Amino acid sequence: MIRHDHSLAEIEALYNQSLPRLIRQAQAVHEQHHSPDEVQLCTLLSVKTGGCQEDCAYCPQSSKYETAVDPQRMLKVDEVLDSARKAKDAGATRFCMGAAWREVKEGPAFDSVLNMVRGVKELGMEACVTLGMLTEDQAVRLADAGLTAYNHNLDTSREFYGKIISTRTYEDRLTTIRNVRKAGVTVCCGGIIGMGESVRDRCAMLMTLANLDPQPESVPVNMLVPVEGTPLENLPETDPLELVRTIATARILMPKAKVRLSAGRTKLSREAQLLCFLAGANSVFYGEKLLTTGNPDVQEDQALLRDAGMRPAALG
Repeated sequence: MIRHDHSLAEIEALYNQSLPRLIRQAQAVHEQHHSPDEVQLCTLLSVKTGGCQEDCAYCPQSSKYETAVDPQRMLKVDEVLDSARKAKDAGATRFCMGAAWREVKEGPAFDSVLNMVRGVKELGMEACVTLGMLTEDQAVRLADAGLTAYNHNLDTSREFYGKIISTRTYEDRLTTIRNVRKAGVTVCCGGIIGMGESVRDRCAMLMTLANLDPQPESVPVNMLVPVEGTPLENLPETDPLELVRTIATARILMPKAKVRLSAGRTKLSREAQLLCFLAGANSVFYGEKLLTTGNPDVQEDQALLRDAGMRPAALG
């Protein structure tokens, strides 16, 4: 049964049990709801890079920080759809488009995004966007264009959130998620570990996600990629076993969700990635870049799945 009444103490006990026991429990849940040998391949493209007015401490696209990411013009619809075709040819079934906006504003840029969504759907792919805060009306327009999913991460716990972001509240994020739900679009919502948060913070974030009703259909689990020029640039690397624990706990709490192994994969060995799959991850972002940070290349991912006897999930 899917529950929406998990307590923080319960989730902490789950997260902190021995890793073999936690993985076995996660595997059992995973096999009840998913094919354990399939991984969905998703490609993420930045359609508008840099110049964001938010102050997210992990993000090189913030205009508040001096980083190597320079603001760039918004990509044209044809450029985006060309990338989507290439992603589909390489085996991706979901195409995600990100714009470095604090919120969606009416006008030609949003109209272009709507056309991008229509074009991706016409290619037979799932279409996902992440555009910042969204009103109810804008969510409906995206739904009418055929949008499959809207990504809007919580990032961390409500308690730790203020140490990472000051320009948008936790409730703002939850409001956008509610607006997406009202429009009938599926929700992609997860977070980032390794930002200096405690295990309790990670568990509190997972509690918030799991207690949403309905739960997110997609839960990206990211490891911080420290970027020079951001406030978090000097944080130590996260132990990959902490990522495995977070993924396993997410899988148990949200049995039907696709748990996405997301940012930070360049720091993971093949064995660590396979341990994440054992723990219940069944989706990866696929391609050489995640917005502005690195990602394993297509050939590496194809070889990893092949050598593990796993296969890309088919569309639908």
